[in-house]
Amino acid sequence: MKLRLTAAIVAVVAGALATSAAAEPVVAKLQTAAKSASKPVAGGSVFECLGDVCAARTPSSDTATVRGCKELARQMGAVSSFGPSSKPLSDEQLASCNASAKK
Repeated sequence: MKLRLTAAIVAVVAGALATSAAAEPVVAKLQTAAKSASKPVAGGSVFECLGDVCAARTPSSDTATVRGCKELARQMGAVSSFGPSSKPLSDEQLASCNASAKK
């Protein structure tokens, strides 16, 4: 009984660690470079922006969504790409995102 409980706890902890370690950074390429370095919060994560690139190194489950993109675009301007390298937003999703971009 104790052995099964211990094995179950180890499996849960290992799964949690694998999930957090596997989260890819979310990267946004801005259409216009930022004038200075900044750290906007969008999609529940802090982005580090320098020039025309913003990156969230520890994204939440909302960071790589259209909503996260819209929140970043409202603060930093239109983006030409957004998301983790394995699953960037589509052209249609980027259009929706950029409708919220600061002018």
